[in-house]
Order: sequence, then C-alpha cells, then structure tokens
Amino acid sequence: MAEPPSMKDTLTLVVVTGTRADYGLLHPVLELAAKSKRFDLKVVATGMHLSPEFGLTYRAIEADGFTVAERVEMLLSSDTPVGIAKAIGLGTIGFAECFERLQPDLLFIPGDRFEMLAAATAALPRRLPIAHLSGGDVTEGAMDEAIRHAITKMAHLHFVTNEEAQRRVRQLGEDPKRVHLVGNPALDQIAKLELMDRAAFEDAVGMKLREKNLLVTYHPVTLDDTPSAMAFSELLAALDALGPEVGLIFTKPNADTHGRVLIGMIDAFVQGHSNAVAHVSMGQRLYYSAMKHASMVVGNSSSGLLEAPSFKIPTVNVGDRQRGRVLAESVINAPAETQAIGEAIQKAFALDLSSVANPYGDGKSSERIVKVLREIDDPRSLVRKSFHDLPQP
Repeated sequence: MAEPPSMKDTLTLVVVTGTRADYGLLHPVLELAAKSKRFDLKVVATGMHLSPEFGLTYRAIEADGFTVAERVEMLLSSDTPVGIAKAIGLGTIGFAECFERLQPDLLFIPGDRFEMLAAATAALPRRLPIAHLSGGDVTEGAMDEAIRHAITKMAHLHFVTNEEAQRRVRQLGEDPKRVHLVGNPALDQIAKLELMDRAAFEDAVGMKLREKNLLVTYHPVTLDDTPSAMAFSELLAALDALGPEVGLIFTKPNADTHGRVLIGMIDAFVQGHSNAVAHVSMGQRLYYSAMKHASMVVGNSSSGLLEAPSFKIPTVNVGDRQRGRVLAESVINAPAETQAIGEAIQKAFALDLSSVANPYGDGKSSERIVKVLREIDDPRSLVRKSFHDLPQP
C-alpha cells in the first residue's frame, strides 16, 4: 500500500495485547503497521503474557520480530472476583504510567477482557484516542460482554467483524462514519501461516494422533450461577465416554475468575488418560495446526466460532459463554450436560462441511484496519464525540 502523501507527522501507535488469543487477532495488523512509515509502533504486553504460569507468551511476540516497548504487570496470583478487580486497578495505574512514558497519539486495543478495560480507563483522562477491535459482539455468558460495550463507549474508532456487530455499535450511539466493518484479522494470519504436517504436529504437541481428534478449550463462564467447575466436569465426563481411541488436545483457560480451578481439573484428567495432552499456550502456528489436524473443536472458546469454520471443521459450543455470537453452519450448540455434549459430538462427526462459509471475513481485515489508521490526519480530532441517535420509526 502506498503511503498517503498529505499526512503530517509520524503517529506513535500503541497496541496493547494481554493474551495469546488477542495477539492472534493483532499479529497481522502489527505486521502491516510495522511496515508503514506512518507509524512509530509500540507494542505493550500485559496480563497473561507476563505470567510464568501462563507461559510467558510475551516471548512469542519478540520471537515474531516485534519489540515489546513496555510491560504492564497487573495479574495477581488470585483469580477470585476481588483479585480480578484489584488487577484492573493495578492495570489502570500501570497503563497511566506507561502512556506518560510513551506519549502515544493513538491507542489500539482488542476485544473485551479486563486488561483492555484498564488500558481504556487510563487513556480516557489523558484524552488519548482509542481504536477498538471487535466491538458490538454479544457473549451473554461472560462479563466480557459488559466490558466490550463499555470500551465501545470509551473508544473513538471502531473495527467490527460482522454486520450485526456493526449495527449494535451504531445502536450504542456511535458515529456511523467511525464504525468500520473489517472482519476478523485472525483469518488473515490463517491464510499466511505454513501449518505443520501430521508428523511434525505430533512431535510438537506430544501425542500420537488417533483417527479422530478433538481440540478442547473451556474457559470460566463468569456470569453463570452454576460454578464453572461443575459445568466443566460435565464436559470432561462426555470426553471420557469417547474412549481411548479418540485423541484429546486441551488448551488451558485464560486468567479469568476461578480459571485455576479448571486448570487443575485438566491436569488431573490428562494424568489419567493416555489419549490426552494439555498445553498452557500453543502459539499461533501450533494452535492453527491443531485445527488443521483436529476432527472438531469442543468447548466455549471464541476460536471455535471465529476461526474453526475456516478449517472446514465442526465446533461443539458448550454452554452459554458465547451465546449471541454470529454462528457458521459448522457450529452445534450444546448445554453443559454430559449426554447433550456427547450427542452433539457424535452429530459433529457426521457433518459434511466442505462448503461451509466463515461469516467473519475474507482474510483481508488487517489491510482495511491499517488503511483507516494511516489516513487519520489529526488523532486529537477524534476525541470529542457526539451521541448519534438512531432514526425514529
């Protein structure tokens, strides 16, 4: 893409990433932004990226050739509601100090996690314009839903992944001219990555693949009255009933409320099952290679809805965590009950998804995002917003 000739100064663009998942969304955007003379790119790592417990995944960012300009420590050893609330407070302080040092012109943040809420909160009083990725989605089973919509109201530019999300962001009173339908940039990365063949993947994941193999990710359901451990035990029982001839590849949950309880349950399950392995963080290439070789995705991770359809494999979406999202035809919803999950898995095995379409984009999202960012003349002009009412019927 040619640089626009009329731009004034280089913009200091700060991009915040807190988890392996949101880094997957951001990676293709970072690649293009790093190549553009329009930006002085500053990557800020926080949250799980800085935790030994979750794999110190900031190293993967550096291995990809990006410099981590700042590290904002905010995670506590506690994942109770009090611990998460305190982490948000620590993050807000840390980001305020970080932004003072970096003096950014524009902040780019993804999604819906509490780390991003802390970053947005710190940006607000310094009148730092926020560009927000993935606003307008609905996930009724998690507190992420409220965080996502809160960040939408704090943000000044909106990059949404689907038409329904675009409509919701406008419904929240945002200027339609600032709401850009771009798709899911993670799909850009899938199209470019050289994925592992079967033998290389088996060596990397530490398990001999079976004829059928499931990629399993289950996160805490933070708004459910049923404890996440109880719902997860139903899923584990369904997986156990499949028998040793089905391979199980677990990725461990995020640093959410009571997530460590689920991690302990996964470790105990894997110890008792020779057909199962678990990884704290697989990284993009290994994770997408797992999708390539898996028969299906099972659990309640957004990746089963956003990325799995691109691999033409089914997803058994368990429980209400992702309720409200746009679904491809490859997604089968199941309540968090052993029998229902087992029946959904058997149904998924029989699906023919050779012609399924992914509703979240075409693999060109990052180009659209960076084009919009590059054409911003004066970011400060974005700060003052008006509430745009919907037309009256």
